[in-house]
Amino acid sequence: MLNRRHIRTKVMQVIYALKRSDKLNLVSEEKFLVYSMDSMYSLYLLILSLLIKVHDKAKDQQEKAQQKHLLTSEDLNPNMKFIQNSILVQISESESLKNAFQRYEIQNWELDNEYVEVIFRSILVSDIYLAYMNSKSSFNNQRQFIVELFKQVIAPNEKLYNYLEDRHLTWLDDLPVVNTALVKLLNKAKEKNSDDYFTPRLFKDEEDKLFGVELLRNTVHNMDTYSEEISLKTQNWDKDRIADIDFVLLQMAICEFQQFPSIPTKVSINEYIEIAKEYSTPKSNVFINGVLDKIVKEYNEKDTLNKIGRGLM
Repeated sequence: MLNRRHIRTKVMQVIYALKRSDKLNLVSEEKFLVYSMDSMYSLYLLILSLLIKVHDKAKDQQEKAQQKHLLTSEDLNPNMKFIQNSILVQISESESLKNAFQRYEIQNWELDNEYVEVIFRSILVSDIYLAYMNSKSSFNNQRQFIVELFKQVIAPNEKLYNYLEDRHLTWLDDLPVVNTALVKLLNKAKEKNSDDYFTPRLFKDEEDKLFGVELLRNTVHNMDTYSEEISLKTQNWDKDRIADIDFVLLQMAICEFQQFPSIPTKVSINEYIEIAKEYSTPKSNVFINGVLDKIVKEYNEKDTLNKIGRGLM
């Protein structure tokens, strides 16, 4: 779920905050980095729990309709397509998800139930919902309905967005990654999935899990050396005009060149160019590309590039 570009982005944010702080406490920042990455999984679970609460809301509304004294024809013959949607049923009945909710203490919607109501009402009036309730009931239709419902109704909801912004400092940066991961899972869901299908691992493997902390630690420990190297390559640049984020990204890239022998230089350069496009100035990606290209060429000429394996230069 958590890819390396997002890990690099989180490390960049921590180092950027460190450089602007009066106190350097690497231990606490490493803990914050781990917490920040772990909190992304909390966000993922929170969104899935919202789907479950909306599903519960529909079931509760249906039960209340059956208890009325004067039942309408709609009450007597209710349309159960939303309640019986296979994907929603799987999510709601997953024991792995229930355990994860307990482990991560996901209880937001019990306290903030009005947001469940907001999402539920927006679903009921959506064209996607109305079309689905009048469509043929097949698993493909059920799956596609949930995917489009999430993409077009739930994810863009402004009130939900504002709620997430208020609840956690890093969640807005995490939201695109979480939403993309959830859509991929939904698109690949089958009529019968394993109970833990909707509780994927946060990290691909142990190496990815350690990557962020090692990148943070090695960059900070060698910050002065990397800064000097960057200064030598940017002598024609006005230092005051180099964006602080660009400087951090360059330091991290040099760290990968020197401290992570299994990561190809092209991968590192491309990753930091893409991060600069999203987080820095319009011309930062060109600047970063030029500086890193000079550094790699110099390393190659001096045969000091710390890479192992073929194709990693």
